[in-house]
Amino acid sequence: MGKDYTEEINKRRTFAIISHPDAGKTTLTEKFLLYGGAINLAGSVKGKATARHAVSDWMEIEKERGISVTSSVLQFSYGGCCINILDTPGHQDFSEDTYRTLMAADSAVMVIDASKGVEAQTRKLFKVCVMRRIPIFTFINKLDRDANDTFALLDEIEKELGIATCPVNWPIGCGKNFKGVYDRKTESIITYEDTRKGTKEGETTVIPVCEEGQAAAAIGQEALDNLREEIELLDGASAPFDLELVRAGELTPVFFGSALTNFGVEIFLRNFLEMATPPLPRKADDGIVSPTEREFSAFVFKIQANMNKAHRDRVAFMRICSGRFDASMEVRHVQGNKVLRLSQPQQIMASERKIVDEAYAGDIIGVFDPGTFSIGDTVCMPKERFAYEGIPTFAPEHFARVRQLDTMKRKQFVKGITQIAQEGAIQIFQELSAGMEEIIVGVVGVLQFDVLKYRLENEYNVEIRLENLPYEHIRWIENKDIDLDGLTGTSDMKKIKDMKGNPLLLFVNAWSVGMTMDRNEGLILSEFGRD
Repeated sequence: MGKDYTEEINKRRTFAIISHPDAGKTTLTEKFLLYGGAINLAGSVKGKATARHAVSDWMEIEKERGISVTSSVLQFSYGGCCINILDTPGHQDFSEDTYRTLMAADSAVMVIDASKGVEAQTRKLFKVCVMRRIPIFTFINKLDRDANDTFALLDEIEKELGIATCPVNWPIGCGKNFKGVYDRKTESIITYEDTRKGTKEGETTVIPVCEEGQAAAAIGQEALDNLREEIELLDGASAPFDLELVRAGELTPVFFGSALTNFGVEIFLRNFLEMATPPLPRKADDGIVSPTEREFSAFVFKIQANMNKAHRDRVAFMRICSGRFDASMEVRHVQGNKVLRLSQPQQIMASERKIVDEAYAGDIIGVFDPGTFSIGDTVCMPKERFAYEGIPTFAPEHFARVRQLDTMKRKQFVKGITQIAQEGAIQIFQELSAGMEEIIVGVVGVLQFDVLKYRLENEYNVEIRLENLPYEHIRWIENKDIDLDGLTGTSDMKKIKDMKGNPLLLFVNAWSVGMTMDRNEGLILSEFGRD
């Protein structure tokens, strides 16, 4: 591989932003884009219907509800780096989409609300990061409002998430008394100045803390005395900064600021780019694939239909894992065992798209998908045949029978529900003996039912009625040779099949799973779907 490739790949930084809803993740994403010159004016995420919508929220239902339902992919340049941000849904009902997105990231930025600390969804998403051992950078947000005690916040992160913390800077007050942050490395105070929303941060003053008179004049003697006490405590109590531990996912650097007023965002961005790694090697079935030493390869981590209302298209998002992509090249779709050209390769900034001629390891590209790709598929050079690790399917926890209101729209209904299922937002099942006329939908979070109903109506012009079913537990049958008719179950068990024809069992109660296994010797049940 040529030197130019290596240089381009080493410029890449690809990270996901994770948080609990309302911690300010989408606002922070917008401010990053503002610094990268990708947008000129950041939009308020919430507010009146006439307000500018957040750049990363493009689906209509997202705009109406002010929540991120899908993961957006945003690219911009800053400080000599090419940055790919994967903005994820904060709402727990869409955690499966977030999980898949984290598979495509090299590091994660965790946004925490300073007044709320570690919340339920933060915990869940963090566990996924730990499982993948990806570096985590923490941005404690909303210091322009009243906040919890800073030491208590750090203590909570360490206890709840089981990761050591190392504050890179330290807040001076909060809310109306927020004066700025103290930079531990330079031992300086960076003063806070409120700015007009949507603009870059105002002029900040950097004052060495040893300049007693200047520092006291800037933040007040009381705040300065308090800061000195806190720094002394902090130096004795916090873990020392260790880049190796950060990159191993065992230590999280912590930053403080206010995304809304832009304070601390650029400080965070500069430090993050220094600490985060370029694209990392990936595990495949033939060994470890180096980003710089192998030719082009990528995997599909997301499929999204109808991103463009005018074209009713379907886009497969791919994370490039190695080499350089060229729009004219032919590639092998490993799972389909076909050699093809990737059609209309594009990089996407929310709903804005730009056709690309080339891209490198670490980049995310969207390609037109006529129904060829599935989540987890690998593409590589035609002469190669290897596959990246698959992405497991989450077991749904809520089920409903889908009734179509207008039987004349059968074709649109089947197309719509199948396409939405292929995106991974829902899973669809059928009665063992029935065809597509009897469809059961399974979801990880109930809000996905609303999204399904909304999208079928708005994108496919099909109205449906959902009848909730009492089942809460689903198991795939691993035994290929099992006699399904002779299977002895419990009264609350239902036999179904997935879209690939694999047999499954639904249960109302957890104990019924064990009971069914006891009654059928040799039966093997699994909580995960298989390809």
